[in-house]
Amino acid sequence: MPFLPTTKDEMKQLNIEQPDFVYVIGDAYVDHSSFGPAVISRVLESRGYSVGIIAQPDWKEESSIRILGEPRLAFLVSAGNMDSMVNHFTVAKKRRSTDQYSPGGIMGLRPDRAVTVYGNLIRRSYKKTPMIIGGIEASLRRLAHYDYWSDKIRRSVLLDSGADLISYGMGERSIVEIADALSAGLPVEQLTYIKGTVFKSRELPEDPDLILLPDYETICRDKDQYGESFRIQYENTDPFNGKRLAEGYGTRGYCIQNPPADPLTEQELDDIYELPYMRAWHPSYDAQGGIPAFSEIRFSLTSNRGCYGGCNFCALTFHEGRIVQARSEESLIREAEQMIKDPLFKGNIHDVGGPTADFTAPACSKQMTRGACRNKQCLFPERCKNCRVDHSKYVRILRSLRALPGVKRVFIRSGIRFDYVADEKDPTFMRELVEHHISGQLRVAPEHVSPNVLRMMGKPSHQVYERFLKKFEEANTKAGKEQYALPYFMSSHPGSSLEDAIALAEYIRDMGFIPEQAQDFYPTPSTISTCMYYTGKHPVTGERVHVPKGVKEKAMQRALIQYRVPQNYDLVKEALLLCRRGDLIGFGPKCLIRPEKPKTGTPKPAKSAKSGTKDGHSRTGRKNGGKHTEQRNRGSSGKYAGQSRRKKGR
Repeated sequence: MPFLPTTKDEMKQLNIEQPDFVYVIGDAYVDHSSFGPAVISRVLESRGYSVGIIAQPDWKEESSIRILGEPRLAFLVSAGNMDSMVNHFTVAKKRRSTDQYSPGGIMGLRPDRAVTVYGNLIRRSYKKTPMIIGGIEASLRRLAHYDYWSDKIRRSVLLDSGADLISYGMGERSIVEIADALSAGLPVEQLTYIKGTVFKSRELPEDPDLILLPDYETICRDKDQYGESFRIQYENTDPFNGKRLAEGYGTRGYCIQNPPADPLTEQELDDIYELPYMRAWHPSYDAQGGIPAFSEIRFSLTSNRGCYGGCNFCALTFHEGRIVQARSEESLIREAEQMIKDPLFKGNIHDVGGPTADFTAPACSKQMTRGACRNKQCLFPERCKNCRVDHSKYVRILRSLRALPGVKRVFIRSGIRFDYVADEKDPTFMRELVEHHISGQLRVAPEHVSPNVLRMMGKPSHQVYERFLKKFEEANTKAGKEQYALPYFMSSHPGSSLEDAIALAEYIRDMGFIPEQAQDFYPTPSTISTCMYYTGKHPVTGERVHVPKGVKEKAMQRALIQYRVPQNYDLVKEALLLCRRGDLIGFGPKCLIRPEKPKTGTPKPAKSAKSGTKDGHSRTGRKNGGKHTEQRNRGSSGKYAGQSRRKKGR
């Protein structure tokens, strides 16, 4: 099976005179199941539709959008696997220097707010051609939303882009329904019934269950009304019990959001991941060294999607949903066997997982018929009694993969849910995890130690994390291995005070290692935490929340995580004195810093309070271990306040 056509010449080679769809994307074209545009395109192809790809067009040149001509049915538009603003800017709103989804890592090949820019570019040349936008950027901006980069409420991207429909979420179901309807001759303005879509309407639909949200002008001037709108949206993200929502825009009419698309069955998910992907970047990128992000997933397996973890800083609830959908063991084995044939495969499967690697089924039996609970979380503040803890399927998959000829090691890099593992009574998974699936370090995400901050994050108590660490250490001892749990920590999350940041610094002191980098909370669209950041209130409980917004306070919280770095001395000292914690300035074993600022050199290793070793090593941490970077929040690897390596947008 060849690559999808990207030029008129390639179309001729495939006997395509006019493509049914032209897909405009902000990423380079990589034909692999971890790249959303490839999935949507191959799904359409499997239904008999032809798709041409325009990857990273020059948005300053109108002719760039016309290279494949007008599609028979519609243009499709996606910013790519990441929100373009997260791709371009750090949390400090500074321009990044590289783009992992562009050839050679070159920055600047896509515009800011790519979906909007591409949509307007298309409309200048094709006034009436149907246009459907999707992917994570459109999905998380489908209704009015707080935009961190402009510090204001922006309209639905459906209006700003000039598109006719948004296909939100993962999109495989809705895009096929859209294609079939357009192919049958229905005008795009009549496609108002498809789940997982947002459409424009001059009038409110006749629907007794429709919920009218506060209108755009109201939420722009009233933060409480914005929080109320967000709460309603958050409570209607389930495909089984979610209602149709309407948001008014004055004389422009309404943006109407239909309920999310139904989850895929195991067979449907298997079929999608076994479509004939080329499993490579387009050869036109060879001279530039290819696409850096592809190296992270080339030898990885996506085993599931969706997450019922419910972290407040993560947008998965709005994009993939809370109902976990998982592939079969047989499908994963077939993909692994195909992977092994790759000449560059060296014997290591880099990852088997998804948003949460060890979730292999819905949280409870009722979710696939009645949906996830509207006002109750599966794992927070503690695990629901109906939430089943079962690693048996995941263990079988890992064992089968390890047994394949040509496979040396199978790693888990996409992250396990430590509270879920801590509640597992059967020790088999923990034993096999430490014996086979990590290489010295296990990255976990407790995020903080303060009870109040963890509550605002939607994370379990610190005692649960300590219980997990105890199990992890016991398993390593039995296996005769010296391996380390390296925790991710986040500074400046809503609810975090300087006192909370100092408590985290004291915990880091006792672990005996200093994170190489600190991660600031990044307010990305469509998360509870971002709503708290903007409004100062928890949208579900109405509780007022302290929000660290000042540059100085954020810098101090970040510096406290790396309190031993000499450049952070002044900020750490100022924070300690502001909080009247002079007891942590001195020469004692519990002090964070000395009375005098160090002149030169690097900090000496801390003595671990847990292990008593002088080199700062312990089973719960290692000096200079783990890069706590914003990469988790960028969607290309690990977790994101919304977008993760396995949270790929469609």
